[in-house]
Amino acid sequence: MSGAEPAAAGAERLFIGGEWVAPDGGHYDVINPATEEVVGRAPEASRAQVEDAVAAARDAFGGWSRTAPEERAAVLDRAAEVMRREFVPYAELAQAESGATTGTARAMQVGVSVARFQRYARGALEPVEAGLPPQVNGAGPMGKAGVVGAVAVRRPVGVVACITSYNNPWANPAGKVAPALAMGNTVVVKPAPQDPLSVYRMAEALAEAGVPPGVVNVVTGARPEVGEAAVAADGVDMVSFTGSTAVGQKIAEECGRGMKRQLMELGGKGAALVFDDADIASAVAGIGTTFSFYSGQICTAPTRVLAQRGIYERLVAGLARYAARLTVGDPRDPGTVVGPVISAAHRDRIESYAELAVKEGARLVTGGERPAVERGFYVAPTLFADCTNDMRAAREEIFGPVVVVIPFDDEEEGIALANDSDYGLLDYVWSGDVARAFRVAGRLRAGGVGINTVGRNMEAPFGGFKRSGVGRDVGSYALHAYSELQAVVWPG
Repeated sequence: MSGAEPAAAGAERLFIGGEWVAPDGGHYDVINPATEEVVGRAPEASRAQVEDAVAAARDAFGGWSRTAPEERAAVLDRAAEVMRREFVPYAELAQAESGATTGTARAMQVGVSVARFQRYARGALEPVEAGLPPQVNGAGPMGKAGVVGAVAVRRPVGVVACITSYNNPWANPAGKVAPALAMGNTVVVKPAPQDPLSVYRMAEALAEAGVPPGVVNVVTGARPEVGEAAVAADGVDMVSFTGSTAVGQKIAEECGRGMKRQLMELGGKGAALVFDDADIASAVAGIGTTFSFYSGQICTAPTRVLAQRGIYERLVAGLARYAARLTVGDPRDPGTVVGPVISAAHRDRIESYAELAVKEGARLVTGGERPAVERGFYVAPTLFADCTNDMRAAREEIFGPVVVVIPFDDEEEGIALANDSDYGLLDYVWSGDVARAFRVAGRLRAGGVGINTVGRNMEAPFGGFKRSGVGRDVGSYALHAYSELQAVVWPG
């Protein structure tokens, strides 16, 4: 069963080759983490349907890759217009399936998606050629003496499997799909199983915007076999993945066997170095976003605080006061700051880390108990002090509203502690001495460093060192990530 229109609300269909297709594996429930009610029913694709989606993307690649950049830009701009028109219902759906607060669902989920489609509409028009200096060659086995010109040209990679994270069902897919399409690639999107419904609305917006059949395909499933099929398919040229390091390692192994390009944005355990001369209020407000932003379910969060001893107790007290003031509850309530985490299983995992931290000798300052909320998967903002860098709670990504604080004596020790981690995504430095802050930033083994801020520059390259990932995206760097370099040479 297929058709030109999406299924009725509550029973979604797959989007393959421009058609809405009934899933071979039936449907599974998508649960609202705030209410534990069913938001809708997501389709369970079969391996054959994933392969159909890849084949559709492969068939569409030739035509789409040869379209004029202006045409690709127009499609992306029109998609952004549809998202703006449907902004409120899209945000309501994102909130229902992810548990985000209203402000986050609107500004950071749908709002960022709109901005990314607009950005890569402009990106489709960026030059793809870079002229190289001519080379003078003497006569020899390769021919007569002469001047050889050259140009480096960025070409589309081909079919990209986009496997997205659950913490942002709009911005994360948009950050993959929009630059990939801008560069002339076609995509098969496999959303996170917890909140996939928003990505089908993104597909609707793109279809209305005029994206040709097969350029964008969406397949979902609660079973890991669906994502595995997308990664392993022979027709896939590149895998773009956001998620845990453990899953990323498995994907990288499969990509290695097929020599597929990969872009991996993996886990984080962001170190926040706070020096004695820091603005404590600024540091508290920045670190405190771990408790509230996505309820700590974000890889860039400053979850591992390294505090110089001169301000250690003041910083711990400030963070405790900050956490205690945060309202936990229904994300639809305007007063709510901390919503639920994505699932009961993830809530239990976070709570187990809190119990482990106490056993390891950490001092529980605030939180640690389950909030008194009748329904939903809630975790109280939790702060641990007197931690050491060898505790599992300090080394492993918890992905929840949990902050650990570790003291240090001097700059060298602080840098050593920060770098003593398997991760290296985003670190942070708070200091009143700007020269020192930049000096320290230069020695941190992280893909990005925030100085006296947790803010982001959305043209700056984003990605990680060590087990935090492979490659860079955001801004023009995403256009580079979704392209291959080709050298063209000619006799001058």
